[in-house]
Amino acid sequence: MDALNETLTYCISRFQTHRRSTRVVNIGSVGIGGEHPIRIQSMTTTPPEDSEATVRQIIALVDAGCEIVRLTIPNKRAVQSLKEIRDRLEKTNTSVPLVADIHFQPSVALAAAEYVEKVRINPGNYADRKTFKQREYTDAQYQSELNRLYDAFSPLVLRLKALGRSLRIGTNHGSLSDRILNRYGDTPLGMVESTLEFVRICESHGFYDIILSMKASNPKVMIQAYRLAVAGMNQEKMAYPLHLGVTEAGEGEDARIKSAIGIGALLYDGLGDSIRVSLTEDPVAEIPVAYALAGRASELWEANLSVTPRAKDAIDPFTFNRRFIDKMILGASCPLGSDMPPRVIEPISQARLTLSASDHYPIEGLLVKIAHSAELKPLKVRCAFAVLDLADAIEPQELLPLLLSTDTPLVLCRRFGPYDTAAFERWYAIIQPYDHVFLALNTTAAALSGPLQPCLTARPRLIFTQTRPQTGYHALGSYRALAQRLDGGGSRAPIWIRNTAANVIASDATRLDSLIEASMLTGSLLCDGIGDLVSIETEVDCEQAVALTYNLLQGARTRMDKTEYVACPSCGRTLFDLQLTTQRIKAKTQHLKGVTIAVMGCIVNGPGEMADADFGYVGGAPGKINLYVGKKMVQAHIPESEAVDRLIALIRQHGKWVDP
Repeated sequence: MDALNETLTYCISRFQTHRRSTRVVNIGSVGIGGEHPIRIQSMTTTPPEDSEATVRQIIALVDAGCEIVRLTIPNKRAVQSLKEIRDRLEKTNTSVPLVADIHFQPSVALAAAEYVEKVRINPGNYADRKTFKQREYTDAQYQSELNRLYDAFSPLVLRLKALGRSLRIGTNHGSLSDRILNRYGDTPLGMVESTLEFVRICESHGFYDIILSMKASNPKVMIQAYRLAVAGMNQEKMAYPLHLGVTEAGEGEDARIKSAIGIGALLYDGLGDSIRVSLTEDPVAEIPVAYALAGRASELWEANLSVTPRAKDAIDPFTFNRRFIDKMILGASCPLGSDMPPRVIEPISQARLTLSASDHYPIEGLLVKIAHSAELKPLKVRCAFAVLDLADAIEPQELLPLLLSTDTPLVLCRRFGPYDTAAFERWYAIIQPYDHVFLALNTTAAALSGPLQPCLTARPRLIFTQTRPQTGYHALGSYRALAQRLDGGGSRAPIWIRNTAANVIASDATRLDSLIEASMLTGSLLCDGIGDLVSIETEVDCEQAVALTYNLLQGARTRMDKTEYVACPSCGRTLFDLQLTTQRIKAKTQHLKGVTIAVMGCIVNGPGEMADADFGYVGGAPGKINLYVGKKMVQAHIPESEAVDRLIALIRQHGKWVDP
């Protein structure tokens, strides 16, 4: 693929959602891409040799709404089980396309193609081995490697074409080949080139029934890789469907957040034709989360049936750079800046104005909605700063008694329209004598393009936010436009991301829906480098809102307030009880703030996907565990009964342990 340049694009608009146009690929009777709905996929966790258990799990997945089921096929013995699995499914009148997941063994892929509708291969290990060796390839040596790859991969392509099967080229950040690593590094660009090498071989044989995936455990890497893949396909006149997923996301709320951030950001941009939410749980638990995400994509597509191309914003969507802002001190413990983590604002009611610090989270900012001036009273709160969300009717002079009565830093938030210049001047004048008072403008990029534009000039103590999208934009695009307008006007003011009822895609009021909405909006913006303060105002329970906000910041790799876990979702290759082991490790290590621990069922993606983990717990053989520090294996073949304690000892040895 050509070097990145200004003409590289991946979507029609970053402000409205327009579904990317793709060719249709049929997985048996299920069409993916084109005008088909987003398809929901999952994967069995049972050994395929246990055909009875595997069929039970497939039926449970289908009953839950799963449309395509993937099975791990590690060897020829597992291939033989596919026929029995097919026979058992037919006897139960269960019809669902099956996908064979292949690593390392081309001969197994060829054999499995006889019994499944789709084969998934990983280009990082289909004809290569990862040894982490450093070597330089000359152009001639690199071409020789590509020729070897062509010879190894072509038989499968020709067989799939003859049988009418489809192929997923599923690239994982954690399993790039040494060839790719040494030329492109462990980067999203390396993932894309690894994928396109295989696509070009397919096309050389006239085979086009291909689906692509670019998974990573880090949502930022995953988002960039998919965007680059589409940009690369556009350059080469390709239009293959995309299967979306964040791999090794883990379990519980954290895993759902990471998945919703990565998948949701791409859905907002119109990318994605099938989804799998990888959870270290029963695979049936993945289905409702995937449907919730797919439903929101449909809402976005239907709301933007006619989208006109928009000018690019200033953000480079292929690399992460935090938006630069001028430093601002919201209380001694809450400085704002490009090198500071985003600050958490907790929405509270008037009844909770007298508070002590939370048992679990520091109270940084408190958001209090003020509808009438009579509600204004001296603040008696233990927090770094307080935000007063003021009704339009309140005039600035009504706040003078409050400003004089407290030294708690205050952020006065008010809505400003495009012609509210006189109001802005009145409000700005009231804050000027008080160093502890700030002004938050609830406004849009469109409003800042009119007479209100003077507020873009370098005036200190301004913050910008919006409680509803700009007309014609979705909420994510509206914040992107706001950042673009501020930067274009020379303002380096902070942006406060507000998850309000008006900023959601769908208005369901469950905990899962609140989590997904906040992850899609705030998580996507954070992965774009936008956002300095965050509030989730759609939760009924304020403490849950704060907990969700901190978890969301961690999921976006923006703020590390607890242990980070990278855990695979289990499959037929897994060499131990992944769910139980992950829970045991979390129970003993979840107090280690800022430490990243990977729990991997086998070596397929283990050593690579946990590249940015501090420590790794990887299945090496049945009943045996290998322990890693970074990419390096430091202890091998440890009995499973000892492995968790040995992991803790390893963390102690490297100075990362603190007592609970």
